[in-house]
Order: sequence, then C-alpha cells, then structure tokens
Amino acid sequence: MPTRVVVAEDEAIIRMDLKELLQEEGYEVVGEAGRGDLALSLVTEHRPDVALLDIKMPGMDGISVARRINAERICAVVLVTAFSQRELIDEATDAGVHGYVVKPFERHDLVPAIEVALARFEAERLLVEQVANAEERLEVRKLLDRAKGHLMDVHSMSEKDAFGFIQRTAMTSRRQMRNVAEDILSGVLTPEAASSR
Repeated sequence: MPTRVVVAEDEAIIRMDLKELLQEEGYEVVGEAGRGDLALSLVTEHRPDVALLDIKMPGMDGISVARRINAERICAVVLVTAFSQRELIDEATDAGVHGYVVKPFERHDLVPAIEVALARFEAERLLVEQVANAEERLEVRKLLDRAKGHLMDVHSMSEKDAFGFIQRTAMTSRRQMRNVAEDILSGVLTPEAASSR
C-alpha cells in the first residue's frame, strides 16, 4: 500500500509540483487544497498517512490545521513553508507537527521529512496505546482489590480465597475478572449464590 498524502498549498503551481514529485516517489495523493479549512476537511474525510501543509493559507493557517489534526491523532503532519524563524518552528512543534521543510526545497529534502514524520507519528501512537493499556490494567487491578476487600470484609474470606473465587468464577462463566469484580461490588454476585448454582 502506498503512503497516502493530502497536499495543502495555496500556490497552485507549487501544489502541482508537490503532487507530481510525491507521485514520482511512489506516494498516493488522495486530496489537494489551496485553503487550510478545505485541507482539514480532506484530512478528516480521507484519513491519509500524512498531511503536507503550507503555513500561510487562506481560510485557516497550516499551524491551526496541524493542531486540529494532532488533537484527533489523524495522521502525521509535515509543514512546508518559506519561513524558518525560530518562533514559527516552536509554534509548529507545539501544534504537534512531525516534520518541517523550508521552501525552496529539493526532492531529497521532502522525502526524508515525510518518512521521519511517519516514524514519529507511529512512535507517538504506540506510546499513547501503551499508556492507555497501562491505565486500563491499573483500573482493573484497583477493581479486583476492592472486590477482594469486599469478599474479605462481608464474607470473611481470606485474601487468597477471595482472589481464587474471583478467578474461578471468571473461568467457569467465561467472563473477564473485571466483570466478575463489578458484579461482586454491586451485590449481584455472592459466594453463597455462586455455590448454589
């Protein structure tokens, strides 16, 4: 599958050059725009791998578009600009831009910027996923601890027996331990009711 790109550049000639260059390099241009607001619509609609954005565009500037794309983690963002001021680069970084190319650029400037941006975006995605998984595991652990505590307090079970009850019930009912713990805490499931089944 070729890497899918949306190109946003307000100068039509540069936009055509970018599209042609990208296609020659094996990228698939799935949308092109001369306005920032239209670029955002295209990115939202097509969900490309990369958005190539000019900074200065009518409708919405490239940094604002980048900020919106990054807020939803839609794709990697590479800014293409004639400006290289430090403040602009800092602002672009704050907006979540993954790559930066200064005009006039050569083919050998653009492709590495896109590839680095894709790698950074993927690394961010994996990190967010790992954090979410860690938070989920922590929540499940807290829930299990509360359910064990409930069984120990209300049903005079040892910690080992309480955990064993939760584990066995999950296995025999083919449910997740989290769901069993929730049932214990809500009072739907008790050791007495489980043993009478």
